[in-house]
Amino acid sequence: MLYKKFEFTNFSQAFAFMTRVAIEAEKLNHHPLWTNTYNKVEIWLSTHDAGNTVTDLDYQLALAIDGLV
Repeated sequence: MLYKKFEFTNFSQAFAFMTRVAIEAEKLNHHPLWTNTYNKVEIWLSTHDAGNTVTDLDYQLALAIDGLV
């Protein structure tokens, strides 16, 4: 499983980031497990259809997410 924690200045910035991630996830039809608490966003990526292993889709989404920060 891939994991990363992001921290922003405030809730609005964290939520805006999540919105941008959601758009990228929809493009790939691959959706993260994530949490948001105030200015923090945590994201876990794995492919459920592949037995919760990390696949190319996870790496593609991770690269897209890193490009949004």
